[in-house]
Amino acid sequence: MNQFKDQLGRLITLSKKPKRIISLVPSQTELLFYLGLDCEVVGVTKFCVHPREKVASIQKIGGTKNIKLSAIENLSPDLIIANKEENRKEDIAFLEKKYPVWVSDVKSLPDAFQMIESLGELTGRKNKALELTDKIKKKKSSLKRKTLGKAVYFIWKKPWMVAGKDTFINTMLEVAGFENVIEQERYPEVKLSDLKTLDIDYILLSSEPYPFKGKHVEELKDHFPISKIKLVNGEFFSWYGNRLLGVFDYFCAEFYNYHQVI
Repeated sequence: MNQFKDQLGRLITLSKKPKRIISLVPSQTELLFYLGLDCEVVGVTKFCVHPREKVASIQKIGGTKNIKLSAIENLSPDLIIANKEENRKEDIAFLEKKYPVWVSDVKSLPDAFQMIESLGELTGRKNKALELTDKIKKKKSSLKRKTLGKAVYFIWKKPWMVAGKDTFINTMLEVAGFENVIEQERYPEVKLSDLKTLDIDYILLSSEPYPFKGKHVEELKDHFPISKIKLVNGEFFSWYGNRLLGVFDYFCAEFYNYHQVI
């Protein structure tokens, strides 16, 4: 028997290396495949879209917040990977009565590195996970970071919602060189009229969870004629697995007008 501590400080016990893994977290699903667990992953959510060619044939067990518990039972997992923010507390409480459930809680890059290395150890891919975090750290250290100014990062419309403090998105905004003007924590609702009183250099419209498009850029130009309004790839601001390997190149190309070489 081996015991492992998740990022909520909970202990889970595994009798052997897991052979039937269900992931309830898109970015961690991608990470599991990166670690070489193609045969072990037996169930994922409908939002687990990467790696596309591999998840296409994997059993879907619903969404991150509307999990089909019967589908999970049919798959007989020996490990479930979940996340405090993306999955419902009551679903995790139900599942952990029957299965080992390892829960992540990622708000910073150190949290992300700990998550990656912990999942590597949990699944017998420790060396591969350590190699990954080392590569990410080297990419970050070579980033020629610039100060980009004050920003608001929109994640939803009707109602308008933005990323606040105490989120991984906020961490990545800071890494990119932005100052998040939203002082509230988590994902508060906002009024455009209130944001007009702030000195905003950039308005960033995420590709997820709300799929912002060009028409929304035009809509917001009427309210914020001076601010730079950009559509951004939400995966590079909110996914905290191996997707981090590409995030610094993305920042360079999108905001710094140069390509990182490492």
